[in-house]
Amino acid sequence: MKNYDCIVIGSGGGAKITSPAARLGLKVAVIEKDKLGGTCLNRGCIPSKMLVHPADVADEIRHAQKFDLRTNGGLSVDFGKLVSRISATVDHDSDAIAAGYSKNPNIDYYHDTASFLSNKVLQVGREQLSADKIFIAVGSRPLIPAIPGLKGTPFMTSTEALRRTALPKSMLVIGASYIACELGHAYGAFGCDVHFMVRSKFLRHEDKDIQEEFTRVFSKKYPCHLGCSPQEIRYEHDRFVIFYTDPQGARRSMETEALLVATGVVPNTDTLGLPKTGIKLTKGGFVQVDDKLETSVKGVYALGDCIGRYFYRHSVNFEGEYLFKTVFLDNSREPIRYPPVPHAVFTNPQIAGVGKTEQELAEEGVDYVVGMNPYAKSAMGMARLSEHGFCKILIDAYTTKILGAHIIGDEASDMIHILIALMYKDATLDDLTGMIFIHPALPEIVRNAARKARAELDQRVAAGKQNQKLAW
Repeated sequence: MKNYDCIVIGSGGGAKITSPAARLGLKVAVIEKDKLGGTCLNRGCIPSKMLVHPADVADEIRHAQKFDLRTNGGLSVDFGKLVSRISATVDHDSDAIAAGYSKNPNIDYYHDTASFLSNKVLQVGREQLSADKIFIAVGSRPLIPAIPGLKGTPFMTSTEALRRTALPKSMLVIGASYIACELGHAYGAFGCDVHFMVRSKFLRHEDKDIQEEFTRVFSKKYPCHLGCSPQEIRYEHDRFVIFYTDPQGARRSMETEALLVATGVVPNTDTLGLPKTGIKLTKGGFVQVDDKLETSVKGVYALGDCIGRYFYRHSVNFEGEYLFKTVFLDNSREPIRYPPVPHAVFTNPQIAGVGKTEQELAEEGVDYVVGMNPYAKSAMGMARLSEHGFCKILIDAYTTKILGAHIIGDEASDMIHILIALMYKDATLDDLTGMIFIHPALPEIVRNAARKARAELDQRVAAGKQNQKLAW
């Protein structure tokens, strides 16, 4: 039995515990069954954005003619070289983590699977490890739907799609998630004939107006088969044949060279041997934690994708920093309080959001007003010849605080930070409209949306005064 001050299972968000704890002089064991760095570095955020950015550049070049620019000779991509460069970069960064751990006398790195033998004892390969404090940060993996015939075929999940060096001539994407939209767009921008099969709607957790605008614009770029459900898959003569039902229930089929399945994720909790412990799971298989991120076993904590709250690297970083501070530094045991948690979808058009959606506010019975402004109605939008996109702000009708904000269009993931900061500081609509915005710059779209929200509030006040006069 090897005893440690703490054990960290998972090297993605868990890194927010491992190195900081070691710097305090604590003896730390970090366990990772895959490559160090977790999903974000190896098969998620970083390689996908390294693929999406050149795809966006290719898209701009392809549509340069609208600016009266000519691209003689067309556009081609060395897809194999591009993907190899991306893979080499992330592999180098992952290997650098291992090198750093090997030089740290307070960190023992186990490249293996961890399985609990009891509440505080783990089997890792031939070793048994124990610690008073254990942190579970095992993340999630792609969900493989139970479509007859799918198993055993060379379909791709996001993991394989980010490492494939041959660009297929055609590809079907099953799914409508962030991953489906990002990777499908990337392959499509490089010249692959990409189709999307969507059971219900794209990005169903987004604000309703964002969903509608995205579907309208995206459907012009790529064939989108909405309301269709895959029923059977066959792989014959190096081709996929997908049998599906259309919105009217008729059975149809489609052929494609490549198949990308991006229908969600499942937590990596099934390999941990948790039935041998008192650690409880939710119905979805996520680790159940309290408001201090502690499991049902005292001294065992969990964070990140495996607890099912937020599925972003920036949120697990926040959770890891919270745990390091409350468990190791001040022992305050203050409950975790999440500030506004933003997100972005790096597809084309790009999407970003923070706070409540309009449908959530309506369900909660909140009195709110909407400020909405299209990209086209701004100086920079005119310069970019914007044909789509908008900023939408949701304002509390009484306090005038910002309840939610949603942007679809160029640089949405950057522009949303204005609203993240204001929401974090509990700012009001007047704080937003009182700022001086650079002219002409894209954030003026945010300002214009705020002005429209202010106009709506003023109309309400005027209507209320008029009603009072009539009543008198």
